[in-house]
Amino acid sequence: MPSITLELVKTSKEKKERMVREITRIASEETGIPAEAFYIFIKENEPENVAVGGILLSDIKTKQE
Repeated sequence: MPSITLELVKTSKEKKERMVREITRIASEETGIPAEAFYIFIKENEPENVAVGGILLSDIKTKQE
């Protein structure tokens, strides 16, 4: 059972469906393992729980608006 874990900020169901479809396709093609064997786990994080360069994503978003 190969598994892939994605850690994201809150994302729409449509975007998650597209991501897991494409990631599974690429992983299957590159490894030769059937797509049906892959498990993908999605962990969503609130923007105030993720930081880039020492700045919370929620603060980055606020500054961009």
